[in-house]
Amino acid sequence: MRRLGIDVGGTNTDAVLIEDGRVIGAVKAPTSPDVTAGVLAALTRLGAVVALARIDAVMIGTTHFINAVIQRQDLARVAAVRVGLPSGASLPPFCDWPRDLAAIVAGGVWMVEGGHDYDGRPFMPLDVAALRAAGRAMRDRGQTAVAISSVFSPLDGSHEAEAAAIIAQENPGAVITRSADLGRIGLLERENAALLNAALGPLARRAVAAFEEALRAAGIGAPLYVTQNDGTVVEAAQAVARPVYCFASGATNSMRGAAYLSGLDDAMVVDVGGTSTDVGALRHGFPREANGVVTVGGVRTLFRMPDLLSIGLGGGSHVSLDPLSVGPLSVGYRLSEDAQAFGGRQLTATDVALAAGLLRLGDPARVAHLAAADCRRVLDLARARIEETVDRMKVAAGDVPLVAVGGGAFLVPDDLAGASRVVRVEHSDCANAVGAAIAQVAGEADQIFRDQTRGAAIATATRIAEDRAAAAGADPGTLKTIEVEDLPLAYLPGNALRVRVRVVGDVGVGLSPKPKSTRLVGD
Repeated sequence: MRRLGIDVGGTNTDAVLIEDGRVIGAVKAPTSPDVTAGVLAALTRLGAVVALARIDAVMIGTTHFINAVIQRQDLARVAAVRVGLPSGASLPPFCDWPRDLAAIVAGGVWMVEGGHDYDGRPFMPLDVAALRAAGRAMRDRGQTAVAISSVFSPLDGSHEAEAAAIIAQENPGAVITRSADLGRIGLLERENAALLNAALGPLARRAVAAFEEALRAAGIGAPLYVTQNDGTVVEAAQAVARPVYCFASGATNSMRGAAYLSGLDDAMVVDVGGTSTDVGALRHGFPREANGVVTVGGVRTLFRMPDLLSIGLGGGSHVSLDPLSVGPLSVGYRLSEDAQAFGGRQLTATDVALAAGLLRLGDPARVAHLAAADCRRVLDLARARIEETVDRMKVAAGDVPLVAVGGGAFLVPDDLAGASRVVRVEHSDCANAVGAAIAQVAGEADQIFRDQTRGAAIATATRIAEDRAAAAGADPGTLKTIEVEDLPLAYLPGNALRVRVRVVGDVGVGLSPKPKSTRLVGD
């Protein structure tokens, strides 16, 4: 099987070709403002190394979606519908958003009666008339991006589903996101995830179309998959429907690539790019997930995200010798133009590493003026920042193996406090693209069951997770369960049990994915 993995980062676009589990080609190309041109450039370079024929699947990871939220760009205005009156009226949608972001995304708020109580019982009938009026108002305003949330919808999502159907009838052009399909218990955080997802919908469609255009221009007709926050992939149409699941795909690709290249399933991973360093932990070969609230661009969310800690340290980081500092500013994709080793004027971490003899890049003569003592000071500061970040991410005392990957991995020393050993792997500078290429497809169920035995609840959740994995493009014959969590909920009647099951399987190349609605996100 031949898989093509591509990772579109802020500095470089990496591409690798893997055949029968072996990396047979890997290249890097500068990321361009035009996504299509950058991906095509990487594919052209890779095609010069190895023939791009008989590709079975293409996996792409991108930072487009999280960058859009952070940079406040390319976001659609969203109509927010909350089902839950009379409760929840005091904290309306967008109430906890940064003002500048809310001003861009908030496209109207409709709050209607309905919703369920903490035990799953409806506490108010759904206000159908108000929903129909809301749908007509959206239609008249040309509002197509819609997010629907309902009180305690993870226990019972029927009111969200009914509301979505009603609004779709009144506003046929609406693209609807339901909060219960994205988040967990916690109304504001789950609602925020749905609002962000709806805001990113148009960008997701454009980005995937750009990827497909680049593949066509390169003569590649293989099916396209997009990587997600948990280190797995979904077929492109699913990624268009749920772009928030692709927020942290770059870092998780690197972690999956680190596990694959090192053969370690449980370890710390330090991924040093051109702008930032991401530190996380591997569990069973996958990134450890965050269990609490994750803030994205100043917005509180609670859904599937990796547990990562990022610092502004990378190969392109600005360096000052007096006073001493490294980052957080970076030359990014302009490294080959702005860094002193390439004739530029900005002193970067790459220049210091070159002067210290840690890598071969650019023109060493251009950095010969850097004193050895100054280089040591800069590298010691980088070491201290990495050690502190690793220590903050460890959940137990004792040293653990650490895998150093990324184009800036030269900043990670061979002896690091808290690490039993520092592992360096072949193709580490393209670990993100390797992680994309070898990614599997996942399915997850996280919901509350009542009036069932523990075994029956877990079995039901497993079936739901398997169905979702198959719908996302997994080969049903390869599915395996990698994580099961169950938590009795004493405050709910009916022997309530919250169950979370996660399964993964190989990409089902050649299989026909289950049909999905192109309008109602979450079906």
